[in-house]
Amino acid sequence: MSRITMDIPDESLVALKLSEEQAEEALLMAAAVKLFELGRLSSGAAARLAGVPRVVFLSRLADYGVDTFRMTTEGFRKETRLA
Repeated sequence: MSRITMDIPDESLVALKLSEEQAEEALLMAAAVKLFELGRLSSGAAARLAGVPRVVFLSRLADYGVDTFRMTTEGFRKETRLA
């Protein structure tokens, strides 16, 4: 496993009202959600990045305004043909 270190201004932690540990968790979740939203990570990979089980990750997406399931019109047509 790799480790990435970030410098975060103390003012940011104060404004967010988070401890360093809470900020690390929040930033990992935010990064995981965004990368999932952009289609760069699957939900499983994003959950691993966030350090939470997949079902927890999927349930937290709504907190960030991200749809749990996205389907294009073409994907919907394909699914309905298979049903």
